[in-house]
Amino acid sequence: MKNLKNIKYAIVTAIFALTFSNAQSTSDTNFRKPVSETLNKIETVFKVKINDDRGLLKGKELDYADWRIEPGNLAVSLTNILAPFELMYFKQPDGTYIIRKYENHKVSVDKGKERLSYLTNLYTNLDDWEKRKKELKACMITSFGLDKAPPMPKSKPLLTPKRIYKDYSIENIGLEILPGVYVTGSIYKPYPLNKKAAIILTPDGHFGDGRYRKDEQLRCAVLAKMGAIVVSYDLFAWGESLLQFPEETHRNSIASTVQVLSGIRLLDYLATVKNADMSRVGVTGGSGGGSHTMFLAALDDRITVSAPVVMVSSHFSGGCPCESGRGIHLCGNGTNNAEISAMMAPKPQLIVSDGKDWTLAVPELEFPFIQRTYGLYGKKDLVENAHFANEGHDFGVSKRMALYPFMAKYLSLDLKKVQNQKGEIDESTVVIEPKEKMFVFGDKGEKLPANALKDINKLYEMFGEKNNKIYEVKK
Repeated sequence: MKNLKNIKYAIVTAIFALTFSNAQSTSDTNFRKPVSETLNKIETVFKVKINDDRGLLKGKELDYADWRIEPGNLAVSLTNILAPFELMYFKQPDGTYIIRKYENHKVSVDKGKERLSYLTNLYTNLDDWEKRKKELKACMITSFGLDKAPPMPKSKPLLTPKRIYKDYSIENIGLEILPGVYVTGSIYKPYPLNKKAAIILTPDGHFGDGRYRKDEQLRCAVLAKMGAIVVSYDLFAWGESLLQFPEETHRNSIASTVQVLSGIRLLDYLATVKNADMSRVGVTGGSGGGSHTMFLAALDDRITVSAPVVMVSSHFSGGCPCESGRGIHLCGNGTNNAEISAMMAPKPQLIVSDGKDWTLAVPELEFPFIQRTYGLYGKKDLVENAHFANEGHDFGVSKRMALYPFMAKYLSLDLKKVQNQKGEIDESTVVIEPKEKMFVFGDKGEKLPANALKDINKLYEMFGEKNNKIYEVKK
């Protein structure tokens, strides 16, 4: 009998709830409605499809929901509805819209297009652009905290014995860029090295085994065979840097500062190396390394050739705080990686993009914008785009094959050194080393200097800052 009463009560409650949810929305309830219902209305009004494929709208209701629809303005309507829940929309290539959590480093492609349109109208001549560029550079330096960086210690770099292969050599380096903070990497050189050689920095990206991976070794060795001194170096709290700072600190904002400083101070060191030609300095990297390729090209005037790979975008600025954690994209009342890439003008730049990540629209969107900036100098021909519509986010063979001739052309390298009898670039003679051979501090880190800093808080203190990062507790 008791169970029957419970069943009746449940039925009555369900009917009441259903009746109430379908009731006319009035001021008595602040015109409150489920967000999903209002978005259904938006679909009808604007004749679009909105997909909440992650269930982010489930259970969410909003006061004055339908009143927030702005007839004739889909973008404002969606923002009005989603912003109170820290949600945002992304327009897909097929014209549909998807719902995602708000992320400061990512907007929809159409928002990126709007920003580029705004920037295009912001400066229409070379003088105005040069003023803008100067403002952006000063702000980026301050935002990264480079103006507060302690001087580089005068300690000698730690170098391993060279391994000599056909037409190139490799040695590992540990360079103290801040008191007790070492950047680690490998230096590839032409062998024998008996004349001036160009320099190429290759900041690493978020690819699996970092600088130890096969495609990184292939690229560095081939460029060395062509006549360049090539330096591949670890991300902060990645690779051998993990001997000093744990993995979770890679997502501290200070990581981006250290990574930019690593490139700058490696160049400082290379300027002292015999046969290093500082009039020919290139930089190239993929993904997060592509971000730091753009940053170095924008900040260090010694860079003469740049090739950011799978990273230039007006609507994505890097999902890792090691790229976007210092707010540099707030500079100049709002910038993006397309404009930062354009700061390389009028020096040669190759922008490599693909069809399956955030660089999918480069040929139609970002590249024309960047080319326009080069046009202000009368140098449109010095920026190129190699786009691979059917490829994804990597630094694969086709991207490398686009890179080699570009670097050869603008750094005066010898492409014939790596071509086979058919005239094809041949990577097969490169020796792929096990990662243990690429360590500078030994197999177990036993050669790590005694002064090596291991306290992230003290690293922040060097720049006059406090570490405010809250770490998630791993279960």
